[in-house]
Amino acid sequence: MTSPYEGLRAALAAAPVIAILRSTSAARFAEVTDTLLASGVRAAEFTLTTPGVLDALREYAADAPPGLALGAGTVTTPAEAQAAVEAGATYLITPATCTDVIAEAVRLDVPVLPGAYTPTEILTAWRAGATLVKLFPAATGGPAYLKAVRAPLPDVPLVPTGGISAADAPAYLAAGATALGIGGPLVGDACEGGSLAALTERAAAFLDGIRLR
Repeated sequence: MTSPYEGLRAALAAAPVIAILRSTSAARFAEVTDTLLASGVRAAEFTLTTPGVLDALREYAADAPPGLALGAGTVTTPAEAQAAVEAGATYLITPATCTDVIAEAVRLDVPVLPGAYTPTEILTAWRAGATLVKLFPAATGGPAYLKAVRAPLPDVPLVPTGGISAADAPAYLAAGATALGIGGPLVGDACEGGSLAALTERAAAFLDGIRLR
C-alpha cells in the first residue's frame, strides 16, 4: 500500500502544484477536485476554514480517485490535525509555524507542510519535523526572496504559496521551489459555482507554463 509520503511525492513529481480549495461552502469541492485531477493537478488541499469541510473531506476520501494526494489546510491545532486525518486527509498544511501541529503530524505519521516566512521560522519548522515547508505569503518577496532564502538553507524543500499567478509560476520553480501552493489564481470561482471549463483552462495555463520553463 502506498504511504501518504509516497503518494504526495508522486503527485508533486507529476505536477508540482497543490490546489488550495477555500470557499463559503465545501459543496462543490468534489467536482472541482475531479476537474483539477483530470487536468493534471494531482494534489488538492481542502481548507478547514470552509464550513462543512470535514464532511466533504470524509465523503471524498471514501472513494478518492487513484493518484490524488488529498490534504487538509489551515490546520492550526493538534485536534484539527487529528480530525482531518480521521476524515481522510493524507497530509496537513498549516498557515504558520505551528510546532504542536507538526508534532501531531509526526505522531500520526502523515506529511506536514507548515507555513513559514523568515529563515528562523523555516529552520524551526524543518527541525521540528516538517516534510516540506510552505513559504507564505510568497508574493511578498517573490521568486527573488525564495532564491535568497534557499542560499543558506539549500536542503529545506520549499513550497511557495500565496498570490502566485500562471505567469509567475515558472520563475518560482526556477528559483528552487519544490512545488507551488496555488489558490485563487488557479481555482478562481469554481468552488462558488463558476465554470469548470474555465477551471480546466486555468489549470492548463499553469501546467503548460511549468512544463515550458
